[in-house]
Amino acid sequence: MAAPNISKVGFIGLGAMGKHMVEHLASKLPDETRIYIYDVSSPPIEELATRYPNKVIPSTSSKDVAENATIILSMVPEGKHVEAVYLHPETGIAAAAPESLHNKLLIDCSTIDIATSLRVKDHIATHHATTPFYDAPVSGGTLGAKAGTIAFFLGCAKTEQNLPYITEILRLMGSKIIPCGGPTSGLAAKLCNNYLSGLIAIASSEALNMGIRAGLDPRVLSDVISAGTAANAICADYNPCPGVVDKAPSSQGYEGGFKVQLMKKDFGLAVDLARGVGARLVLGGIGLETYEAAAEDPECRDRDSRVVYRFLGGDEEWKGRFGG
Repeated sequence: MAAPNISKVGFIGLGAMGKHMVEHLASKLPDETRIYIYDVSSPPIEELATRYPNKVIPSTSSKDVAENATIILSMVPEGKHVEAVYLHPETGIAAAAPESLHNKLLIDCSTIDIATSLRVKDHIATHHATTPFYDAPVSGGTLGAKAGTIAFFLGCAKTEQNLPYITEILRLMGSKIIPCGGPTSGLAAKLCNNYLSGLIAIASSEALNMGIRAGLDPRVLSDVISAGTAANAICADYNPCPGVVDKAPSSQGYEGGFKVQLMKKDFGLAVDLARGVGARLVLGGIGLETYEAAAEDPECRDRDSRVVYRFLGGDEEWKGRFGG
């Protein structure tokens, strides 16, 4: 396909991560660029359009975005939302006239089930043959989205002809783009990543709680973990114990970050994937039970997923013992 016009970008889904991603596009693309945005919620649309007048353009639907932009990205919570964005018969991207979608790029950054992504891809391929659809879920959380350091796991091969165009736009929002293979390989990679990330968060919470009860200052224990064989990004950047890492959501009352309900959703999708491909999981069942219960706990729901530390009874007032 011919190189898409990068001066007309569309973005659908302005949640905790999508909004930051649009901010990077708006601040880094040339002034003459037009960014067409849409979300089911009006406030983020109004906020971005006000902050970037004449550059960020409000849209009335996903279809409206698709009819104006040449590269369209989506970032929504679940498979049912992706299906609505792309396949709704009246307001979805695929409802746009075939000529208006000719030679455009569709990039879905959501983390969803593989079956829905394939269904959307197949529908687009059948009805809009010149318009490729790619899965490109992201990792790095809201902190990474805000900093522009997220990683994209791209469902295509390194030899994909459109990779240069996809990379050009994704690099404005993240620091790493990894082609993972064929269609939905990006999603499979992301589910494996979030499965491991979710387990590390539980294990880190358990270790920190155990250490505090054994008389260890969690700041010291976190330094030990970072210097040892258990070093991990969760403890380093998203430490589940409040007050250890100032920028971590746990230190802000578990506000922001990656909601525990979303981790429950992704973890469940990963367990389903393992079941579908015949991979044995020793920790998957109990991990999923933990996130399911935490997501329903009124002290944990709607908070960052590392709130499992609270769910497991972790000491949040430890500074009274060890000093601030």
